[in-house]
Order: sequence, then structure tokens, then C-alpha cells
Amino acid sequence: MLKEMIFAGFGGQGVLSMGKLLAYAAMKEGKEISWMPSYGPEMRGGTANCMVNISDEPISSPVVNEYDVAVVLNLPSLKKFEPKVKKGGILIWESSTIKEPPVRTDIKVYPLPAIKLANTELKNVKVMNMLILGALVKIVDIVKKDSLIIALKETLPKRHHNLIPLNEEAIDLGMNTV
Repeated sequence: MLKEMIFAGFGGQGVLSMGKLLAYAAMKEGKEISWMPSYGPEMRGGTANCMVNISDEPISSPVVNEYDVAVVLNLPSLKKFEPKVKKGGILIWESSTIKEPPVRTDIKVYPLPAIKLANTELKNVKVMNMLILGALVKIVDIVKKDSLIIALKETLPKRHHNLIPLNEEAIDLGMNTV
């Protein structure tokens, strides 16, 4: 089993955190992982993405040109990474802000209004990345939800542990939305 994934959006949307948390959860399950971030000098507001590879076997290279899964949170990322999803692959896109939907018909496409749901259901847009991560884990059987929660508790700074229940609620909402 090898899943090659890309998470992409603007800096500040939690793209790198989402990928890092997924990689950490997979590592806790004994899987081989690679997590490779890429972001512009602007950080917040600039483009950001990270490649995450999860496998049962050692990973030969963290760099890939086509992905099994792409998670995109803005239009520039959709335009850049939709063509790079492997035929039969998965594209999850943030549908409350991206107004031009994907066009490919040879991949599985999942629109997710994560920003809208985070605002209306959870009253906190900052957890929209956890909502998307929950949806991803439901769509792609790559890690267990419990592993995500363990990873969240171990990677989130102690001063933010009061946010763990809200993040868990966002993961559940994402899982239940798809």
C-alpha cells in the first residue's frame, strides 16, 4: 500500500498542519511516511503545500509528480494540482470558496464546503482543516480516527490543548459530511 498525496492552499489555512498530522498519525500506526512542506516567503497568504506519502514499505522518494489524492483549498491550487491527480485518483476541494469546480471526469471528486461548515456548525473557521482531514480519513482508509486524535494530542502545544475537543468535533463533522 502506497498513497501519494498533496495538500495545497494559502498559507494560514492549516495545509502544512493537516499533512503533518496525517503523517504523524500514520507513523504512530507503524507505517512508513514522508512529509515534505513547500511554501513561499510570504507564509500567511502565500501559497503553501505539502506532499505526504504513506506506505507499508520504505518510501524511495518523497517527491512525486502525480498523486493518488489531492486536497486543495484555493483556486490556484485546484488549477495546479487537478491535472496531477492520477487517473482514478481522488480530489477533495473546498467548495464554499472555490467557485470554479474541477473538470476532470476520470477521478473521484469530493466537494466539501469546509469553511462554511466550520463557521456555521462549529463557529470557528480555524478548524476547517481538521474538518477536511476527517473527510479524507473517511474517504481514504489510510489511518484510524483514534490515531489522528493521538497525533493531535502529541503534536499540539500544551497551551492549545483546550482546543482538542473542538478539533475532534471538526474531524467528526468532516467524517459525517462525506
